[in-house]
Amino acid sequence: MSEALKVIPSSDDVSTGVRDTQTIASGLADVLSDTYRLIFKTHAIHWNVEGPLFYSVHKLTEEQYENMFSAADELAERMRSLGEFAPMQLDALMERSRVKDAHQEMSAQQMVESLAADHELIAHRLHALIQLVGERQDPVTEDLATERSAFHEQAAWMLRALSK
Repeated sequence: MSEALKVIPSSDDVSTGVRDTQTIASGLADVLSDTYRLIFKTHAIHWNVEGPLFYSVHKLTEEQYENMFSAADELAERMRSLGEFAPMQLDALMERSRVKDAHQEMSAQQMVESLAADHELIAHRLHALIQLVGERQDPVTEDLATERSAFHEQAAWMLRALSK
C-alpha cells in the first residue's frame, strides 16, 4: 500500500486535437483563481450582511457560492483532462485573481454592488477564454466557459436588480 502513495502527479501529453493546452490551462487557472476568491468574498458577505434585505442577500449569496464551489472542481478537472496541472498553492491563486476582497465597512448595497462587479469581471475573463479556446480547437472548454459565463452574467443581473 505504501508504494501506491508514492506516486507523484505529472502532466500528460493529451492527443485529442486540442492545440496549446498550456495556454488554455493558464486561462482556466485565471478563471479558477477568480472563482475561488469570489467564493470566499461571497461567503464573507453571506455571513456579515445586515439590514432589511438580509434574508434575500443571505439566500442569494448562498446559492451563488455553492454553485461556484462546484464549478471550481469542473474548472480544475478540465485542466487535468488537458494533461496540465491544476493550481496547488493558495498564494498563486491570489496573485492570478483580479477579484478584490470586501471591506469591513460596507453597506448591504455596497456589498451587493461589489459582488455584481466581480461577476461581470469573471464573465469578461470567460469571454476571452471562449475566444482563446475557439482558436485552439477546444470545444469542451468552450462549452464549459460559456456555461460559466452565463452563470456569472445572471448572478450580476440578480445582484444589480437587488441593489436598486
